Amino acid sequence: MRRRCEFSLSTDDAGAQTIALSGRLLVSSIAAIDRELRAVAGPVAQVDLSQVEAIDTAGAWLAWRLADEHHARIVGASDQAQRLIAAVCPADDDTPVAAPRLPTAQRVLDSIGDYVVGAGRGVIAFLGFVGAILIASGSLLRHPGRFRIKALVRQMELVGVSALGIIGLMSFLVGIVIAQQGAVQLQQFGAEIYTINLTGRLAFRELGVLMTAIMVAGRSGSAFAAQIGTMRLTEEVDAMRTIGVSPVEALIIPRVLASTFMMLLLGFYAALCAIVGGATISTLTLGIPFMTFLVRIQEVVPLHDLWVGFIKAPVFGAIVALAGCYQGMQVEGNSEEVGLRTTIAVVQAIFAVIVLDAFFAVFFSEVGWG
Repeated sequence: MRRRCEFSLSTDDAGAQTIALSGRLLVSSIAAIDRELRAVAGPVAQVDLSQVEAIDTAGAWLAWRLADEHHARIVGASDQAQRLIAAVCPADDDTPVAAPRLPTAQRVLDSIGDYVVGAGRGVIAFLGFVGAILIASGSLLRHPGRFRIKALVRQMELVGVSALGIIGLMSFLVGIVIAQQGAVQLQQFGAEIYTINLTGRLAFRELGVLMTAIMVAGRSGSAFAAQIGTMRLTEEVDAMRTIGVSPVEALIIPRVLASTFMMLLLGFYAALCAIVGGATISTLTLGIPFMTFLVRIQEVVPLHDLWVGFIKAPVFGAIVALAGCYQGMQVEGNSEEVGLRTTIAVVQAIFAVIVLDAFFAVFFSEVGWG
């Protein structure tokens, strides 16, 4: 029978102790004596390993720790034991490990440089992505039989029909806020009737389309990024390429078209809901009859305000879909990347929508549609 791991204590004339380890000093056997060794008190001069039959890394660590705690010498160690002990000794170094810290100015400049380089590469990659969509669109025009009409209808349902409830409620409440806050300010000048002008023009020109685009970005843009990103992780996109199906034609173009077209309808729907909300609060607080409010809207809102919303809506829808699909196609590595890219898609889409809205405001003012 193989000997177990054991130890014994002996004391010399000066009162110094020697701990003699024997048997098999292995990870499977040292647990039995580890607690007893930790309880050894008094000065220990030597740790004797001459009776050790076999030793591994765990046993070498035990012997070295024992000697280190009592400031003792290790004697009688075999060549193998000496090599293992020499290997485990540096592992107990408690010197703090820290990377050299660069000066603050240099770190700031490095961060700015990395951001600029990353932004430049991102722009180039996005232009390549848009180019791939244009090439795929041209291919579909030459071969219309490959166009996936069912996928388009399904995405139109997800982007548009399923969002009617939340967008209608949001726009209704926004209309209430606009009318109520506008009336509070206009009452100071006895011009409460102009609440209708304020609500109607803001709903058709700005907030109806802008708030809808932000809602679609958070709802559908994030879904596009998460869906396509998950397909990238599970290698479904690669499988589509393997069997000769273009991922751009099958996944991206239906989503971009659905978002572009449905934003046009959702923006108009949101503007109507905002006007209904404004009419409701005006009836309750200002004494303006509901139907009078609606009739007055037709008189005070110019037709070009309606066209402004119709022009901006599909552009916003395309931007939201492109941001979501592009970030989804960039997913690689692990599932954490899906959440990261989804967040980036929503932030980029909302930022781009707000920037474009400011551009449109200046542009339409310059052409006389202000």
